Amino acid sequence: MYKGKRVIAITGGYNEEGKIGKVINKIPFYVDEIVAIDDGSADNTQEEIKKTKATLLINKKNMGAGFVLRKGMGYAIAKNYDIAVIIAGDNQDNPKEIVKLIGPITKGYDIVQGSRYLNGIRNIPLFRKVATKLFSIFFRFTTGYPLTDASNGFRAYKVSFLNKINFSAEWLNKYELEPYMLIQAIKKEYKIKEVPVNKYYNGKDGYSKMKPIIDWWRICRPLIKRKYK
Repeated sequence: MYKGKRVIAITGGYNEEGKIGKVINKIPFYVDEIVAIDDGSADNTQEEIKKTKATLLINKKNMGAGFVLRKGMGYAIAKNYDIAVIIAGDNQDNPKEIVKLIGPITKGYDIVQGSRYLNGIRNIPLFRKVATKLFSIFFRFTTGYPLTDASNGFRAYKVSFLNKINFSAEWLNKYELEPYMLIQAIKKEYKIKEVPVNKYYNGKDGYSKMKPIIDWWRICRPLIKRKYK
């Protein structure tokens, strides 16, 4: 519990053996529950989660990052949590920075978005740097909202906000969900704040499963639907 608010951390992924356990074990004590979703992994991700304090949810087959988050957010709503934090299962986010995300939620914000650019650019692979910068420019162009790192998945939600957003559509199963949630918040005039966070791309933990063309198309898709619907 943090300042009287019940907090849940949502993590998970596909084939995150050797990484997801590190993430879970570093999540701070003030997080009341950790829910970890195994997205149909072919390795020992599920067994690794079972060795931790996390609640394990299982997808029998690989459904996609958006489906994982939808499942976790639905769990947070069902369990009546106040704050839900999304943290990657690939060990690229720093669990110690969760407090940066949930603090503003206790002060009235509905979404707190982590940004790897507010404190200066550090050790970001060139393609990732260019793609994330261009996406943030496109995000501002289509929504009018000036986020510096709109594609960053390390963020916190007020669960009462999640409860008012329809995120059940199957087209949100891959990488569309995270920008979609921001678009809905802007459209409905919820309060959003960016805070500085770090991303770590070192060694094998820095490997991304994203397919450069199709998955960035999926990330942009909610913005295109908004602009040209």
